[in-house]
Amino acid sequence: MKGHIRERSPGHWAIVIDVREPQTGKRKRRWHSFAGTKRQAQLECARLINELQNGATVDPSRITVDAFLDRFLSDWVALHTAARTAERYTCSVAHVRRHLGDRRLQSLRPADVAALYAALSKAGLAARTVKHVHVVLHRALGQAKVWALVKDNVAEMVKPPTAATEEAKILQPDQARELLARLRGHPLYLLASLGLASGMRRNEMLALRWRDLDLDAGRLTVEQALEQTRAHGVRTKAPKTKHGRRTISLPAHIVVELRDHWRAQQEQRMMLGMGRSPDASTVLANHDGTPQTPDTRLVKHGNEPWAPSAGPGLRYTLCATPMQAC
Repeated sequence: MKGHIRERSPGHWAIVIDVREPQTGKRKRRWHSFAGTKRQAQLECARLINELQNGATVDPSRITVDAFLDRFLSDWVALHTAARTAERYTCSVAHVRRHLGDRRLQSLRPADVAALYAALSKAGLAARTVKHVHVVLHRALGQAKVWALVKDNVAEMVKPPTAATEEAKILQPDQARELLARLRGHPLYLLASLGLASGMRRNEMLALRWRDLDLDAGRLTVEQALEQTRAHGVRTKAPKTKHGRRTISLPAHIVVELRDHWRAQQEQRMMLGMGRSPDASTVLANHDGTPQTPDTRLVKHGNEPWAPSAGPGLRYTLCATPMQAC
């Protein structure tokens, strides 16, 4: 295996490496661009030859979309996103794999991406879902450009379907009172009452610990949230930003409800022989002391208007803004 350098312009070099195809034995030249001094270009040429001889490199022109997406998920997504976000990226990537996975990355064209979005839309995917596929593909191909695997990010040249803008439905005071009246006496009552009064996110409320509460002062501190993923199950995580850590003042009626809930929880634990709740235990825990899962959903049982049941997807969620429902 041989290589040499050619000066294209002052400080810019072409590194040319002669290789032979293992299947056919035919000679082939690989070209690499390099900016720097002549000595640096010579060293880079030697490094590339060494990598090729040791089998440490792959010809970028032969990388398929599927193979590149594997690398994108392992080398970028896994390092730069949270576990829940990584799962959403993986789901979006799966749509790309099905339609474009066997294509060579460098042969991908804007028309191929447009055809992908059209096929997903015809298959019944919502415009919002297709748009998220576009966001992920755009990010992936942008990283491919950074890694010098492609010259252009073809997703920049294609627009995804426009998703309809949906206005958030705001609960009016009488609707909030009706909701709480229907939930009273059921396990989700305190979750709804606390959410409407504080504006906390669902995952923040489920991660709330007794030590995060100061009922004498009528306030709580948000320090963590629950996260549920296929890879890790249910676990706690820190807020995404420094603004996520915050102190919230509580209305008097919530303080009373939390005190009542604490007494009821201790009585239940004593009956089960578990002892009193430690400060690190969650406020809205299951009967065995474990945190409730974020993906609990609401279903109807008999004449009861609301009842909790474990399963995927929360059918009714409380948003971060007080008195607002998603």
